[in-house]
Amino acid sequence: MKVFIAVLLLLLSSISWAQKGQFISVADYQARFFADDTAWQTLWVDKALRDDVERLLGRRFSTLRLRYWGDQQRTGWVLEEIGKEYPITVGVVVDAGKIIDLSILEYRESRGGEVRYPFFTQQFNQVALAAQSQPRLDKSIDGITGATLSVRALKKIATLALFLHQQTPFNQPVSEGQ
Repeated sequence: MKVFIAVLLLLLSSISWAQKGQFISVADYQARFFADDTAWQTLWVDKALRDDVERLLGRRFSTLRLRYWGDQQRTGWVLEEIGKEYPITVGVVVDAGKIIDLSILEYRESRGGEVRYPFFTQQFNQVALAAQSQPRLDKSIDGITGATLSVRALKKIATLALFLHQQTPFNQPVSEGQ
């Protein structure tokens, strides 16, 4: 019986570790969507922006600046949000006001790691903000049983990336000749 319990604990432990991991580096993520010479941009977080971000996330937001990549109408963000206990690091690329990619760069939770798979992340492709006073996604995102908090965190990150994109100069249409 002790051997059975030990094997069961070992098996459960390995399942838990299978959820965690760094799946892509920030540099590799940047290289997927931006030229090598694309520099980091800075979005300074003033009081008005901080209030909007805090309302969107439903928690205190103490960051003074956010760094992102920007090129023409495209911005790339590396953002973190707590799932249940640990931050989930997510890369989001927004092009012309719509998400073209959302990828989990690093997942630290022991459960809910299914959110990193394409069957879930591809739901965010072509999602934009709805035309309402409060920033909301214009499309419903299906949840995953057992990953509710991680799904909620990714919805917040997607909404935040789209909202932040609107605060940048890359939100403007590109005129011909540029």
